[in-house]
Amino acid sequence: MKFIHSWLWASILLLSMVAPASATVSFASDSTLHKAYDLTQHWIGYVVLALFFLAYLLVMLEDKIHLKKSKPVLMLAGIIWALIAWYYHSQNAGHLIAPAINEYFLEYAQLFFFLLVAMTYINSMMERDVFNTLRHWLTSKGFTYRSLFWITGILAFVISPIADNLTTALILCAVIMTVAPDKPNFIVPCSVNIVVAANAGGAFSPFGDITTLMVWQKGVVPFTEFGNLLLPSLVNYLVPAIIMQFAIPVGRPQMQVIQESTIQRGGMEIVLLFLLTIITAIGFHHLLAIPPVYGMLLGLAYLKLYGFWLRIHSPDWTHKTENPPGTSDDPLDFDVFAQIAHAEWDTLFFFYGVIMSVGGLTFIGYMEVLSVFMYQDLGITQANILVGVLSAFVDNIPVMFSVLAMQPEMSQSQWLLVTLSAGVGGSMLSIGSAAGVALMGQTRGTYTFLSHLKWTPVIALGFICSIALHMWLHNLRF
Repeated sequence: MKFIHSWLWASILLLSMVAPASATVSFASDSTLHKAYDLTQHWIGYVVLALFFLAYLLVMLEDKIHLKKSKPVLMLAGIIWALIAWYYHSQNAGHLIAPAINEYFLEYAQLFFFLLVAMTYINSMMERDVFNTLRHWLTSKGFTYRSLFWITGILAFVISPIADNLTTALILCAVIMTVAPDKPNFIVPCSVNIVVAANAGGAFSPFGDITTLMVWQKGVVPFTEFGNLLLPSLVNYLVPAIIMQFAIPVGRPQMQVIQESTIQRGGMEIVLLFLLTIITAIGFHHLLAIPPVYGMLLGLAYLKLYGFWLRIHSPDWTHKTENPPGTSDDPLDFDVFAQIAHAEWDTLFFFYGVIMSVGGLTFIGYMEVLSVFMYQDLGITQANILVGVLSAFVDNIPVMFSVLAMQPEMSQSQWLLVTLSAGVGGSMLSIGSAAGVALMGQTRGTYTFLSHLKWTPVIALGFICSIALHMWLHNLRF
């Protein structure tokens, strides 16, 4: 089953190639780049397309072959641009390559540093036991199974817009695995519920998902407009949750003896600094027209300075230089660089490979052809809904970046529709989102692709209801 999504994406690209050659697409991009040659019918284009599908197949088989997903796409990005550069230099047009690569690399660099700062803050909060304390509180209150089902789902929906859907899902999955490690009829629906809630919560916030972050940083949807997706996202979560609750067993879990956890000194201050960093990024973008990544990097300075303040109050401080972190059990022994080192580096480099590879496909001309097929032949609304369906089979990051690379002209409500669709569509299959894939590993085989598939119809119902509500609110028609 897991290889099917690669061929679905391939079939759509191949179908798009039979679109009328005379069709034109209006692009909203302010890019100054102009490709000199259409390589979609050249052997280089065919080779690049084949390599793209091969690399993405390896990505989808990551949990089977244990090859980290960044490796094939890093290789792919380099080969794609090497082939393009070789052809352009043979045509005496090599001067067009560096500006093209630099434009896509700048997009990646902004995304990279934005995510790196966010990951550093999340790791710092974990190191200060903020999330462990939350888990201990939930597991020590004696909630019923159904209460835990609703509490973890609501928390996933509320936390993911501020943190991210992956981290949120992992934290809350640890809660249900702690209270009922040997009760699959509780763990499976709870895991599905957490995945759906985390993805839905992340869909109405620029900070909740990589796709919404890309949309916001690209400037196609202003920060204040994401709030319009709150009600559809809530419906996307509540519809399947209301149905799934009846599968939750009655009674209370047996109390588990776990070590009590309290927030270490500086934990709440770091939470407040993270919120201040988000406000700074929003203010830079909204008030000063500065890309939000610069606000995030300023927020990293907040954390570094506060970390320095903690360190100088440690007994190990020498008043000369910072000691190596971890040299004592003092809770003031805090080092920001240790938290940066624990960032999801494989994920960050995976984004590089995706952005540069899709950028290469765009430069070759495939995204323009695909845009004609989707946004002219199919129609804008149908295409935007299709993006959500594809996101269940293919990771939503390359799908959304492909749409941003096409940059078709459409209204604000349509951009919100595709953002919603890509954000929540991945919940329909466990392999459709990073949260689902991570939870399959964390539950050690209890929550699986097939156990999630059992609930796909009710999740799809939630997807349909959320799309219908958004279309009704914005008076959209097929």
